[in-house]
Amino acid sequence: MARSETGQLLLTGVPGTELDAQTAALYREVQPGGFILFGRNIRTPAQLRKLVDDLRGTCAVEPIITIDQEGGRVSRLRLIGNEPPNAVQLRDRDSLKLIRQHGTITAGLLRLFGFNLDLCPVLDIGFDDEADNSLRGRCYGRNVGQTIRNAGAFNTALREGGIASCGKHFPGYSRAPLDAHHELPVIPLTRPDLDAQELAVFRHFIPAGKNPRTEPDAVDSMMVCHAQYPELEPGGLPASLSRRIVTGLLREELGFAGLIMTDDLDMGAILNHYSLEQTMRLAMSAGNDLAMICHRVDALREARGFLDRLPTAELDRALHSVASFKERFAPPDAFSEEEFRLRDAEVYQLRLDTLGAELAAQRSPEDGKRSPVEIY
Repeated sequence: MARSETGQLLLTGVPGTELDAQTAALYREVQPGGFILFGRNIRTPAQLRKLVDDLRGTCAVEPIITIDQEGGRVSRLRLIGNEPPNAVQLRDRDSLKLIRQHGTITAGLLRLFGFNLDLCPVLDIGFDDEADNSLRGRCYGRNVGQTIRNAGAFNTALREGGIASCGKHFPGYSRAPLDAHHELPVIPLTRPDLDAQELAVFRHFIPAGKNPRTEPDAVDSMMVCHAQYPELEPGGLPASLSRRIVTGLLREELGFAGLIMTDDLDMGAILNHYSLEQTMRLAMSAGNDLAMICHRVDALREARGFLDRLPTAELDRALHSVASFKERFAPPDAFSEEEFRLRDAEVYQLRLDTLGAELAAQRSPEDGKRSPVEIY
């Protein structure tokens, strides 16, 4: 491993709607493994595609270009187009055909802008649709079977459409009592309870020991959440920084062979308790392949410096996983405003078919009152 490669283990945010010279120089120096875009990066369709192309142009190795395009309030592209129905709306409509269409339409829209990974499906079970923990409207089922059925339909269609998928939020976040964007939640579930509920869903999407790319029901990558699970990690570390959970449970016991990433390390759950150096060290020693830094872009160089100090074996493992993940990427579709309007019209038709005309005309609020996840 060359120390210059360690930037590949960072998934970074982008400051604005255009790539300024200073940020471009930083990316060329650090060579991050990928970029995640948010609402702050989106102004118009043509601007978004140019930004993605410019980001790709700073990289010597094809980068991961990702976004949260789930549906409903967590749909970044609704800022320039129609809002897809959310997971709960699709769940309540009870049509696998519409859910598959959602996956197909989402893949086509993302390919048009040059994305190659969508940070979904959410695999958390919706025990409480009104839970105040950032998951409102985002869960495909009320129980194990319904979640597997619906999330699986979306996942398969998304992947068949040429976009890699990411299951989240391992090992199951829906019973968190508060929002990890603000503080670190504690989820005091027993192992038998987790096995019967949350982990039963994740197991379905993990072909034990096999490459996810060759398995139709698998997710390509997995995102580990920021929550404490005393039963799984008696040391008090959040799941995202716990070797017992990331390596011991997800990688070894469940046999997940795909890419593993942390959730955003700029959330309050992590920022309030760990320094950047601690975060980088713990994230990699836990067994993650990508450390996600969504908002502290100016800390990217420092973060890579901390990675450079870690044991070579840890870095080589993660670098191999990132490189293997990128082997499946296909070139983006050719962009035109006309093609965007056509694909965006498919989003509205899906919304209409799911909700009916009256509800389809009502968009989700963009005020962030439920969670910062709405407005990032």
